[in-house]
Amino acid sequence: MMKLSNKLFFAIVGCIFLLLANNVGAQEQASLADKAHQFYLAGEYAKAADMYNRVQQSRKLSNKEMAAVADAYYQINAYTDAEKWLEKLVASDPTKADVALKHARLVKINGKYEEAKAKFLAFQQRFPQGKDVRVEIAGCDSALLWMAQATKHTIKNEHEVNTSRAEFAVLPLSNGALYTAEPAIQSTKISGMTGQAYLKVFSAGRDQDGISLKYPVLMEDVFNSADYHVGPVATNEKQDVLFVTRTYMGKDAEKVKRDSMRFKRYNLELIVYRKQGSSWIGEPFPYNNVEKYSLGHAALNTDGNVLYFASDMPGGKGGVDIWFSEKNSDGSWGKPQNAGPEINGNGDEMFPSVFADTLYFSSDSYASMGGLDIFKAVGQKAAFSGRQSLRYPVNSSADDFAFVVSADDEERQYGYLASNRSGGAGSDDIYSFVYNKPRTKVTITLAGKVYDKATSELLRESRVHMFDNNGGLLSSFAVSDSHFDKELEPKTAYKFVVFKEGYMSDSLFVSGVTARRDTTLFANFRLQPVNKKGISFVLDNIYYDFDKYDIRSDAAVVLDQLVKVMKDNPTLRIELSSHTDSRGSDKYNLVLSQHRARSAVEYIVSRGIERERLVAKGYGEMKLVNKCANGVTCSEEEHQANRRTEVEVLAY
Repeated sequence: MMKLSNKLFFAIVGCIFLLLANNVGAQEQASLADKAHQFYLAGEYAKAADMYNRVQQSRKLSNKEMAAVADAYYQINAYTDAEKWLEKLVASDPTKADVALKHARLVKINGKYEEAKAKFLAFQQRFPQGKDVRVEIAGCDSALLWMAQATKHTIKNEHEVNTSRAEFAVLPLSNGALYTAEPAIQSTKISGMTGQAYLKVFSAGRDQDGISLKYPVLMEDVFNSADYHVGPVATNEKQDVLFVTRTYMGKDAEKVKRDSMRFKRYNLELIVYRKQGSSWIGEPFPYNNVEKYSLGHAALNTDGNVLYFASDMPGGKGGVDIWFSEKNSDGSWGKPQNAGPEINGNGDEMFPSVFADTLYFSSDSYASMGGLDIFKAVGQKAAFSGRQSLRYPVNSSADDFAFVVSADDEERQYGYLASNRSGGAGSDDIYSFVYNKPRTKVTITLAGKVYDKATSELLRESRVHMFDNNGGLLSSFAVSDSHFDKELEPKTAYKFVVFKEGYMSDSLFVSGVTARRDTTLFANFRLQPVNKKGISFVLDNIYYDFDKYDIRSDAAVVLDQLVKVMKDNPTLRIELSSHTDSRGSDKYNLVLSQHRARSAVEYIVSRGIERERLVAKGYGEMKLVNKCANGVTCSEEEHQANRRTEVEVLAY
């Protein structure tokens, strides 16, 4: 694969130079050194490097030849060889600023950050009027810091699809993935730039984990029928439109002149394929201009109305910029606009991808770890903010690009990237990444307020008991003001009881709460006052089985609260009265209510309260609280309101 930084146009599927026909005869008669030079000028870097190596076996290369072979190795990502030749060139001619700068950059790309920083600082001193290298120095410092404080990304080489050749630019699909790769050489159609077959589009399945790629297959669709480079690929949500980058090889390619020789430069173009039945119909993107610039590396935003792409078209900020087109109401694409200075710098930006409101892209314009680094920014169109590097280990000292998010939820994010970092299968490799998001502690809080039930005023100076699900006391704390906050453990049940002298307690059961974010539960505790003669109130949730007066377990819980109040208030004397609804005879209801009131009093006495502090009184249906007298049709809810147990304070 062709190296992106310091290139004329695109990298990865970049530009191809071919000699015009009138130079072929001269090339055949040229010396080995001349052929090496012609291959280099033509952008056939793999052939040029091989030729220069053959030349240097018989004689020492000139400075010009060493510069060419170093750049040839650089373009095909043979960084160690490139650094070696540049080191020789610097030793031979230390006066060339551009050579010294390239050498420092190669040292950085090879991951030797301390040495690279020293070389950039030396460059500043030796060539004070030379290129500003502060960004390069910052990149060295950042790389050392990022490697010491790695992010939580797990990077895995997708060895099932990677080979010694190039694989990159994964497009996740609903049932698998597409990616761009160099197939095995099976014909004479070989790129002189890379020495490998021209790029094509492959498909792959995904393993049960939803991430790992397997079963690579060279696709047979029409877009792979082009003779030269094909890929990367983007698609819409329905996956019935494909945006395919390919190398244009027609007659009207751009004409260039290098070193008194004329060439055709075959730029990139974007082809839009639409699914029609079982086939794909392609048409050029309307803003291709193969005679003047390259355009490719497409990516759609979430709703499919904004298409981002990379191009070296006029009007950009640097070499290759990221641009966008908006879809018009008739389905056509609007005039390209630059994505703006937050994205595009003085260098090159490419391989955009979009997930939600975030644009991911690769760049060599900003402080980086070496070659291309992956960055992200939030926004859309030309309004982005917060550009930041994805740091190590997503980025490395080599080229890191074609970053795409496949899925993102509250727990993790995963997807793919490409890199020619050391330790891979060879050339550009596909890597999957998984980012397990930090599990910040989720705080669950009960926010309680304490009120006087009779007046609805806030109460001060109460006390709270906090119990576990088995009734064990967890904590007891005073509430000097009228409210309190208590932190709860997730998935844990609690019971809260609020007390105050002169009041009936109030309680609340809190079931176990599962929360993914900080959560506050609000609770109001309403305490019934018992500190004044004549106060009366209904004991909630005192129920009896039909036609019976035994104290049920649920009623006992409420009566236990009354026992606690009487123990806390030893001068309190009460009447405990029972009331029925109007159904049944008046006499029977009177007797039944007296039995129920007496049963309640006996229960309280059994819990240690003196009998003389209690009066049991049954009123039957004599004190109805609504219209539901004998013969009046009422709902069950209306009758229930009359079936109650009341407490009246006789003395305090």
